[in-house]
Amino acid sequence: MTTTAGAPRFFIPDSLQPDSSISLPVDVIRHLQVLRIKPGDSITLFNGLGGEFPARLEDLAKKHAIATVLAHVPREVEPPYRVVLAQGVAGGDKMDWLIEKSVELGVHAIQPLTTERCVTRLGGERAERRVAHWQAVVSAACEQCGRNSVPAVAPIMAFSDWISSVRDERQTRVLLSPRASEGFESLPATAPAEPVVLLIGPEGGLSNQEEEQAGEAGFAPLNLGQRVLRTETAGIATLAALATRWHGW
Repeated sequence: MTTTAGAPRFFIPDSLQPDSSISLPVDVIRHLQVLRIKPGDSITLFNGLGGEFPARLEDLAKKHAIATVLAHVPREVEPPYRVVLAQGVAGGDKMDWLIEKSVELGVHAIQPLTTERCVTRLGGERAERRVAHWQAVVSAACEQCGRNSVPAVAPIMAFSDWISSVRDERQTRVLLSPRASEGFESLPATAPAEPVVLLIGPEGGLSNQEEEQAGEAGFAPLNLGQRVLRTETAGIATLAALATRWHGW
């Protein structure tokens, strides 16, 4: 059985089994009501553990909804490589935008970083709430773009702590920098088997010291061209270019 064409998709962080009924969470109920979906309509559920589940809405009330899970479809639309976006926290709604678009472009995971030039400083419960919000942005983006694997947003880390933690891991590491001499053509012609970590600074970029630390940790500096891109543009442009180069579309 295949997913019903055009059926609205909803992320359910629970176990899903064919030929079973499930109570839908409150946020999904609100979305169903906004979309004016009625009992008997087809929907698609996914839980991030692989594949998707065609389902039928059976009952919908103000705070209660039941769906019948009909089947499991082992469908994935992941690119043949894994890119981890290590992003200096950008101010305003820029992080929401770049996280949403990076998910659409196939990013594997997101690591928010506090760097020297970050305008926005988050810590404690405020940081936890922001990460939870970003994870919700990821889930919504997956619903929209058809991904069944849900990228994780890691807790915010200080750049110095994070750069020390990645030194011994097997990765391809790339640092975007307008000061780099190597261009995009220096990247491998085919996708590496190991994860690719893409490091991008916030507004104003990384400091000279942070770039030096990244170089010592094995990050190859990469220049995207003559024009300096904003932080919310640089990662998106790179992910789109990698999708073309490494057949990620």
